[in-house]
Amino acid sequence: MINGNTNKGFLLLHLSVFIAGFTGVLGRLIELDSAVLVWHRMAWAAALMALFLLFRKDLKRYKFNDICQMGGVGVLLCLHWVFFYASIKASNVSIGVVCFSLVGFFTALFDPIINKHKFSISEFLFSILTVCGVYLIFHFDTRYRLGIVFGIVSSALYALFAIANQHVGKRYEAKNMLFWEMVGGLVVLSVILPIYNYFIPVGKLMPTGLDYPYIAFMVVVCTIGLCLLQIIVLQKIDAFTVNLTYNLESVYSIIIAMLIFNEYQDLNFSFILGIALIIISVALQTWSKLKVLK
Repeated sequence: MINGNTNKGFLLLHLSVFIAGFTGVLGRLIELDSAVLVWHRMAWAAALMALFLLFRKDLKRYKFNDICQMGGVGVLLCLHWVFFYASIKASNVSIGVVCFSLVGFFTALFDPIINKHKFSISEFLFSILTVCGVYLIFHFDTRYRLGIVFGIVSSALYALFAIANQHVGKRYEAKNMLFWEMVGGLVVLSVILPIYNYFIPVGKLMPTGLDYPYIAFMVVVCTIGLCLLQIIVLQKIDAFTVNLTYNLESVYSIIIAMLIFNEYQDLNFSFILGIALIIISVALQTWSKLKVLK
């Protein structure tokens, strides 16, 4: 039988995917450059987590090496966010989130190398379904070439983040790890941002108008809440299954984007077939894992 922890893990996993579906839409709504947006996201999250941990007297002391490990994982998350929002701003929400579906493909490639275990043919084949789905949806339209490139880089970075997060997260308490991930990403981005701004002017540095409530929702729900869920889930379910299930994020985001931004131009037979392949890929992998656990 499947144990209670596994059932709870899958429930939390799908809840986190639903929440993640809003991040791409918020990235389009917030009128800041992708790097500046991520800086605010990590700064606000780090500040709120610090206040929460200090209030609860739960801010644990770690050795410098431990902080560097957690912070290093946060740098991967930071870079993923920068490229993810850059993809959306260079194209549209649908492009960004569908390219994110390639996370499962990159995980199937990276995980055996990093964790030194046997390459899984079945995981690779499940991922190929997703690749086919992405291709069918957009046919790599040249209008969105830059957005697609950013999206592919973003998905590769997230695959590395998820693998590292699973490996490092087993040794640390989730709330403290999230705090140091935010701090690590924030410190590195603060160093990079002036150089980035020199070559690519970012425009305004501070939010205005509706940017504030959008960022607040992104930080509280889609960053702190979502990251805590992801850390807990990765302690119960392997990185490949988590990453592949996150392909459903594209489905949620595309539906929301169509309602808000009227992104109907790609809603054709190829689009529907591509989304279907992504969902089938997730369903097959979930069924495969549940069958093994019975």
